[in-house]
Amino acid sequence: MTDTREIERIVTAALDEDAPWGDLTGDTLIPADATATAELVAREPGMLSGIDVFAAAFRLVDARIAVEPLARDGEPFAAGAVLARVQGPARGILRAERVGLNLLQRMSGIATLTARYVAAVAGTGARIVDTRKTTPGLRSLERQAVRDGGGRNHRRSLSDAIMAKDNHLAVLTAGGVDLATALREARDRMPHTAHLEVEVDRIDQIAPVLAGGADTIMLDNFTTDELRAGVALIDGRTIVEASGGVNLDTVAAIAATGVDVISVGALTHSVRSLDLGLDVVVESAAAGAAPAAAPAAAAAAARHP
Repeated sequence: MTDTREIERIVTAALDEDAPWGDLTGDTLIPADATATAELVAREPGMLSGIDVFAAAFRLVDARIAVEPLARDGEPFAAGAVLARVQGPARGILRAERVGLNLLQRMSGIATLTARYVAAVAGTGARIVDTRKTTPGLRSLERQAVRDGGGRNHRRSLSDAIMAKDNHLAVLTAGGVDLATALREARDRMPHTAHLEVEVDRIDQIAPVLAGGADTIMLDNFTTDELRAGVALIDGRTIVEASGGVNLDTVAAIAATGVDVISVGALTHSVRSLDLGLDVVVESAAAGAAPAAAPAAAAAAARHP
């Protein structure tokens, strides 16, 4: 779970963006004393992530709104499942609805896609991890969603590990210093607690990177045959990560080559949000009639005891 302070920071910014001077529609149309009950309903199956984020949107708008989760993060759900119940002042529910849904839908989409990748490599020992290709400002939530889907997190930021990619290596060796020497000199300047990962895109780069003292070697855009050869050459001396060309059609074959980690940018940079909706439950005026569900925008004006 993401730290509560981080959730509140992100959700507060989203609420301020969505209603910088209040909710003109709700404040104009909805009576101040109107209350409502709403249900969070899945329109399609998936994996839940972000229920605390969803609840925070309502709490931060109006502390009188109660959100009752009916499912937990990391749990799969079917289409039609009721995932939470929301009760309280109708104006606040309507104001928080879109922000809460936007964040929950995106996080659940990430968790659902991650779970599909994790299932595809089951039994191989390879770990599915995310990348820094996240939505600006939402990295904490998107990383949580990857974990909720059964995946792992790569470095959080540029401050957390040393990761030398192709452009770094080009600058590093521009003065004519060989790669192994350049990496050893860089390692001498590293904090002793830091981790050094180096990206290679050719087999012949592996030996100097090993000599330079890398902790992880990323094999970027290697074919499956090249991945097997790279794993054999490294022979357990570093963690081996595969990256590039990874999708649901290729990930099982990549995992079968013996790599330790498979990084998948698509988990966050091109994911589709899940279809989840918030339906206000309206009690019929007829005595003894059963409650019916209606879209929030059309029904929230009804008062409930």
